Amino acid sequence: MLKRRLVGVITVKKGWAVQSFGFVRHLPLGRPEVIAQNLDRWGADEILVLCIDRTLADAGPDIDLVRRIGRMGLSTPVTYGGGLRSVDDGMAVIQAGAERVCIDAMLWREPMVVRALSARIGAQALIGALPVSRSGQTIAAYDYLSRTERPITTQTRALFAQQVISEALIIDWQHEGHARGFDTDLVRRWPLPGVPLIAFGGISEPEQLEELFCMEGVVAAGVGNFLAYREHAIQNLKERVRVPSVRPAEYECKP
Repeated sequence: MLKRRLVGVITVKKGWAVQSFGFVRHLPLGRPEVIAQNLDRWGADEILVLCIDRTLADAGPDIDLVRRIGRMGLSTPVTYGGGLRSVDDGMAVIQAGAERVCIDAMLWREPMVVRALSARIGAQALIGALPVSRSGQTIAAYDYLSRTERPITTQTRALFAQQVISEALIIDWQHEGHARGFDTDLVRRWPLPGVPLIAFGGISEPEQLEELFCMEGVVAAGVGNFLAYREHAIQNLKERVRVPSVRPAEYECKP
């Protein structure tokens, strides 16, 4: 049985880890390297670092941050997203120490660059992030650069359908940071069957994880804000999720 993954998400703005609420409000947490080290020690199955201000500023990926995390010798796989503009950017992220790359704006801005990047690093190393919301029966993608919603484009759909990208990170951006906020209808009404999904945004409780992990297509769930509220939150969540496909909670006690 394939294991479902609990992904610890670190949201980074201006070089600092932050708590994010609905893509609008951000509260500082501290150094992203420290949070990554804790997630590694406490048994996260994957760490996703999202630098949310790099694309808007056209600053490119934060390679220095990736290198600093890479030098820590973490045993947990690290995925990086934020600021990627080209194949060279993606290669630089991998060479700096990340196992995988997460892209968002490139999905609709530069689909041919996405295809070229996939050819270089492999589809298994590429995740596509889509902030989405539900309007009736329809799923819309949120363009955070223009702050508008739009249908998922044909070109973006093709990237997933043709397995140019291995997984889709669907972000419930409206409920991000809100306890018990994730709208499971985003999964039920996801328009691309067969695409492995990572659910993220407003996931705070073990009951939510149980429901999501039992849904077709969901291979992982990302938790960000709610891992910062209490110590050993990952173990507490895993111990209370009664789904056999979840890896057991682990804790490494270091002096």
